[in-house]
Amino acid sequence: MAEQRRHFSAADIPGFGLTAMAVFVALYLPIVTLVVYSFNASASVAEWGGLSLDWYRKAAGNAEVLNATANSLIIASLAALFSTTLATLAALGTTRRAPFRGMTAVYAAINQPLMVPEIVTAVALLVVTAALKQATGYTGLGYLVMAHTAFCIPFAYLPIRARLEGMDLSFETAAADLYASDWQVFRHVTLPLLLPGILAGAMLAFVTSLDDVVITEFIKSPGQDTLPTYMLGQLRRAMTPDVNAISSMLMGVTILMLFAFFLLTRKKA
Repeated sequence: MAEQRRHFSAADIPGFGLTAMAVFVALYLPIVTLVVYSFNASASVAEWGGLSLDWYRKAAGNAEVLNATANSLIIASLAALFSTTLATLAALGTTRRAPFRGMTAVYAAINQPLMVPEIVTAVALLVVTAALKQATGYTGLGYLVMAHTAFCIPFAYLPIRARLEGMDLSFETAAADLYASDWQVFRHVTLPLLLPGILAGAMLAFVTSLDDVVITEFIKSPGQDTLPTYMLGQLRRAMTPDVNAISSMLMGVTILMLFAFFLLTRKKA
């Protein structure tokens, strides 16, 4: 009888299960603790005083929290819209054409915010926005939208480009053979097939912008706190359980968006 070939499995390595459990505990125990203590009735973040929703009510009635929430939603929504539009154009320009010299450099330029430390991107954007503020006198949220848009482009670009590369070109070719113009091919064939990738890219860009701290801290003007920067300021002054409540709600929104991103990008059997 021929000897059966053994297949390698990481699960067969001694201690693999214990190591995996330790990794999951290290990753999720702090998060679970934060969520549990967001329902703490005690004003102390270290002592358990029973279950309560008071900190959620206080956070919902806090004018500063509401203002920071509004800023976060406005900035994240506009940044997701603009970055997804630019990422879609960039993905079309790098996939729906013949390979050309310098294509690798184009990929690197588009994905630059992913390849360098975020602090470097923040400093570069600060230099640009500071010059614009001095030249125009404008100090509104537009600079934060611009900065978040630039930072979120690669996050939207990757799922859109992946969707385009996985699409069958025969539909677009057939439409062109039937004398459809380039715009008609894009509108009636490419765009409907690409829509799940666009939505996934938009959600990923939205979550990235919503959670950003470093770039926002460098670019924002006084009174332009977002939820992450507001919580950072609270931690510097005094740690109170309402920060746990805000963090739990922000995490819940992020999880929902990432779950929707997973549903849109997973491949059907």
